[in-house]
Amino acid sequence: MTLPPFERFYEQHREEIFAFLARRLGRDRAEDAFQETFLRALRAYPTLRHGEHLRAWAYTIASRIAIDEHRRPRADADLPELESLDGRPAFAQLEHLADQLPPTERAAVVLRYGYDLDYSDIGAALGSNATAARQAASAGIRRLRQKELR
Repeated sequence: MTLPPFERFYEQHREEIFAFLARRLGRDRAEDAFQETFLRALRAYPTLRHGEHLRAWAYTIASRIAIDEHRRPRADADLPELESLDGRPAFAQLEHLADQLPPTERAAVVLRYGYDLDYSDIGAALGSNATAARQAASAGIRRLRQKELR
């Protein structure tokens, strides 16, 4: 099967791809994901060898973008404000301990022990994943303990 012009491919699949993304991400986030889907498709289109399975190819691109969007920390997500025992914010209680740590470890320690966030939330805040967040917090605590023993 020969490859149709990109415009025809776009016209044939745009509505169902947008509907798919809207179901996965919500209407607001779907608009950006939709544009990204067809931008990636346009970039790769000249390298396609044939026009078979174009619908599935478009869905593959869209689903990968939706997955990436779910992994990406949301700009409108706020950190919770937790009560503290002495009236100071949670991070202020740890600042004298964590100020000597490297930035990623400091952030992981403060978010974990100051805000009691789980590692997946910390990973999202740091632009990584739960495993990396756990490792950063663990490394930070290890450094603090070593500092304490000296």
